[in-house]
Amino acid sequence: MKYTQLNIPDIVLIEPQVFGDHRGFFMETFRDDEFNLKVTPKKKAAHATFVQDNHSKSGQGILRGLHYQIKQSQGKLARVISGEVFDVAVDIRKSSPFFGKWAGVILSAENKKTLWIPPGFAHGFYVLSNEAEFIYKCTDYYAPEHEKSILWNDPSIAIDWPIIPGTSPILSQKDEDGSTLKNAEVFA
Repeated sequence: MKYTQLNIPDIVLIEPQVFGDHRGFFMETFRDDEFNLKVTPKKKAAHATFVQDNHSKSGQGILRGLHYQIKQSQGKLARVISGEVFDVAVDIRKSSPFFGKWAGVILSAENKKTLWIPPGFAHGFYVLSNEAEFIYKCTDYYAPEHEKSILWNDPSIAIDWPIIPGTSPILSQKDEDGSTLKNAEVFA
């Protein structure tokens, strides 16, 4: 697999080696030894252990996020197995030189890429295809009592979402009621 740091170095795009022929394809989607060597080579204490897998299906124009858990912060290893999404991570670690910055990539069933989003980031995605199935591994358990949401369109973050022309994103009530980064509870 190829590991590429994005504009925020802790966010890593992973591209698998795909072996295909007339029967279909085969690829490794995760290897613990390689992942932890490539993603956290100098941070021995940051070894990622995954404890929960999630799978969501969403229709075109749905925007989920920007979510995070202020306690039991989750690292996420995300990929799309059907359709296409624009996936985004926002650094909300106050001590980070990248605080308030974002990284975004297109993940799709076709490109087979995976995105590593470590703890300390808010995460969201926007569905570009008719529908998309999104799966992600988490480094901690879902804890709804600690879940927070930052507004997807907070001007201080200024995410360049590829919103389908002539539409508005479809949001949950929780996401409509999200906080601005300025007023959000963030990590030290």
